Amino acid sequence: MSSHKFLIRSQTMLKHLFFILFGFSVFILQGTEKPPNIILILTDDLGYNDLSCYGNLQYDTPNIDRMAKEGQKWTEFYSASHICSPSRAAILTGQYPVRTGTSSHVFFEWSADGLPTDSLTISEVLQNYGYNTYIIGKWHLGHREGFLPKYHGFDYFYGIPYSNDMRVDPEMKVSDSVYFREGMTLDQMRTRGNKVDNWVPLMQDDCIIEYPVDQTTLTQRYTEKSIELIKQNKEQPFFLFLSHHLPHIPIYVSQSFENIYSDPYANAVNEIDHSVGNILNTLKEHSLDKNTLVIFTSDNGPNQTFEPKGGSAYPLKGSKFYASEGGQKVPAIFWWPNKIKKASISALDFFNTFIALSGIKKQSNGAEDSYDLSSVLLKKSPSPRSDFFYFSSFIPPRGEIYAVRKGDWKAHFSSSHEPHFSSPDSIKKHATPLLFNLKKDPGETDNLAEKYPHIVESLIEYSEKFSQTLEIAPNRYSKKILSQERPEWAQ
Repeated sequence: MSSHKFLIRSQTMLKHLFFILFGFSVFILQGTEKPPNIILILTDDLGYNDLSCYGNLQYDTPNIDRMAKEGQKWTEFYSASHICSPSRAAILTGQYPVRTGTSSHVFFEWSADGLPTDSLTISEVLQNYGYNTYIIGKWHLGHREGFLPKYHGFDYFYGIPYSNDMRVDPEMKVSDSVYFREGMTLDQMRTRGNKVDNWVPLMQDDCIIEYPVDQTTLTQRYTEKSIELIKQNKEQPFFLFLSHHLPHIPIYVSQSFENIYSDPYANAVNEIDHSVGNILNTLKEHSLDKNTLVIFTSDNGPNQTFEPKGGSAYPLKGSKFYASEGGQKVPAIFWWPNKIKKASISALDFFNTFIALSGIKKQSNGAEDSYDLSSVLLKKSPSPRSDFFYFSSFIPPRGEIYAVRKGDWKAHFSSSHEPHFSSPDSIKKHATPLLFNLKKDPGETDNLAEKYPHIVESLIEYSEKFSQTLEIAPNRYSKKILSQERPEWAQ
């Protein structure tokens, strides 16, 4: 990245580095000799109730529970979107997805665009200040030239370019040593009409190295690659973004995890939990645990629209695809031995700056989408954030606020209804916004709008004021690769 781009964009980035799932925080530690390593473990479509430390009684997650016991478990942690690509864009930029043009949908193999090339990401900032930066697993922010991880501040990428239920882009760059499986050849991959559902490529940096990838091996391979990188960086600060593609449907697990439980979803979560344990043990074995922040969370809520057995957001209302509690409130656990105070806390969201760990002075101007919550983690101080905005995705107008939370109160201005979440006919605009007290009623069953009209009015005014600050970026989803086959709905 050019120094000109960094100097210009860093002024806006310093306020919004990582966000609630919108940016993961780091903590300002004066006097620390070596900046801490940062490992962000992101799952795909994991629900609020899908871990035993969050109340799941169907299966155990002992290693993730250990993180919660030794660190902090956040119970009011929100993803910036209820679908994959926008939430990941927010993680890297610290901005609501509408500001980067990524809010309206997810990127497919026929998508010609991705996260804007002029977006400054947390990985770029850390890379510029001496961190080695890696992403292992799912990317989903553009798979074409100019949009892959190496163009957004990552030194190394090993994983799949998008969701595991998608198909290959026949025009993708292929390694000279590519391994073709299932009888596939380069000519067949390049030939129109040969796309197969759930056949996705494994990539290293910008090349396909295996197609179709054996999905049953991926969680294990992600873990092994992550451990390899940790061992290589015992003396060098690193940022490792371990981005699992599971428990997103379809489920594929290693052979040794196939029959732990009768439910394939539980087996997928169990294998991820095992991966977490291996990573924590590696850090301890190499004396890196006390200088490494590990964060575990999910990109959005569970898919209960198309996959009723795909996970649980209980006791929350809604799921993936909906601007709802169940779609955007997700598990979040922070682990850093001898640094993070042991506690279970509630904070609407958090933000901190990885830049501060590198000794960069924080600047005051920039987007106001994130807050520094380091004192919440290190000192158990109250959260400085009191609000969160829920946006539309599939249905125009882009940037419309569906709901707002301020403190314990949440107002719904619009609601989308199953099963046609992407149809304008599924949207109901409320003449009088619905009002819920999330502290007393997390399932949003008791509408209190008539009882507290003054709170409704204040939330309307608050949302309108915030809307005036939004600069809605061009839609990055609109541009398609016209030569590719696409389903009817994507024409």
